[in-house]
Amino acid sequence: MKESVYKTYEELPLFLNAKMVAQVLGIAPSSAYELMHESNFPVLKVGSRMVVPNTCATILALRNSGSSS
Repeated sequence: MKESVYKTYEELPLFLNAKMVAQVLGIAPSSAYELMHESNFPVLKVGSRMVVPNTCATILALRNSGSSS
């Protein structure tokens, strides 16, 4: 897997596509696509494109990692 150019959550772009969501959450891209199509997942639709605000992805990643900060 290609190493991310982002070293901290603060460096992430404002909106993440499915590939970036997969990298942040440590899941497969296909799982990110499925997750983004869930009705309760925080996704924004811009035309036919789906993006996730970086703050939502960061919160999810921190919850999944068990970090409390």
